[in-house]
Amino acid sequence: MNWPPRCFRFHLASGYHLTSSRSIELISVILYEYPFNERIRTYLRLEHLFLRLTELVARDSALDHHFALTTLFEIMDVGARADLKSDVLKDLDKQKHILDGYRGNPAIAESVLDDVVCQLDICFLALSSQAGKAGQSLTENDWLMSIRSRIGIPGGTCEFDLPAYYAWQHKTSAQRRDDLTRWVSKLTPLADSIHLLLKLLRDSGAPQKVIANGGQFQQNLPQGRTFQLLRLALASTLELSPEISGNRLMVSIRLMRHGDDDRLHVSSEDTALELTLCS
Repeated sequence: MNWPPRCFRFHLASGYHLTSSRSIELISVILYEYPFNERIRTYLRLEHLFLRLTELVARDSALDHHFALTTLFEIMDVGARADLKSDVLKDLDKQKHILDGYRGNPAIAESVLDDVVCQLDICFLALSSQAGKAGQSLTENDWLMSIRSRIGIPGGTCEFDLPAYYAWQHKTSAQRRDDLTRWVSKLTPLADSIHLLLKLLRDSGAPQKVIANGGQFQQNLPQGRTFQLLRLALASTLELSPEISGNRLMVSIRLMRHGDDDRLHVSSEDTALELTLCS
C-alpha cells in the first residue's frame, strides 16, 4: 500500500493570514467537498475508506486490525457495483486523451505531461488486468467471507461465534499486518486509480474568494461546462459547517452553527469563503 497520507473529503489545512501589525498568523482551514454526480460521490467514498484502511493497517492493536477488516469489507461492498470498474477505466482513458491534446503546447512541460500519462497507463493496465469486479478474488477466501457474514451483526464476531478469527486476533501485530497487506493488495489498482483521478480533478479548479451574505451563498454555473466537484475552504475558528446543494445550473451554500441545544442553526453573519469548482 503506497497511497499518500492525504484525504480530502474533510481535512484540516494550514493557511497564513497577514494581520494589520504585519505579523504572520497561522490559521486552520477545513476543506469540504461536494460531488455533483454519483460517480464522483462513489470515488470520494472509496478514497475515504482507503485512507482509513491505510491508517488502521499501520497500527498494532488487534482492535485496529478488526476495524481494518471492517473497512476492507466496506470497500468490497462499494466495489461490487457492476459499472464501477468500467467507469474508472473510462475515466483513466478519457484523462489520457485530454492530456495528449496538450502535446506541443509551449506552456506545458512535456516531462511532467509524460509522467502523468505514464501514471494513467500504469493504473489502466493494473486495473484492467484484474478479472471481475474490484476485490472479487477476496470473495473466494472462505475464512474472510465467514467473518464478513457476521461482522455486521452486533457482537457477531465474539470468540464463541468465530473461534478461528479470535485466534487470528491473538497473532503478533506483524503477522496480522502481513495478512492484511496481502488481502488489501488485491484492491491496490483500484485505490491508485481513484487517487490519481481525484488528484487530476482537484487540480483542474481555480479557487475564488466569495462572501456568504447572511450565511448564505448562491452562484449560477456557466452553461456549456460540466462541473463535477465543489471544494469549499472555511476557517475552523468560525465554528461553522456548510450545507451544500447543487446541480448543473447552480450551487447553493448555507452556513450552520452548532448551538448549545445540540441543534444546527442558520448563521446570519457575512462570512468569507474560498470556493473551487472542478471539472
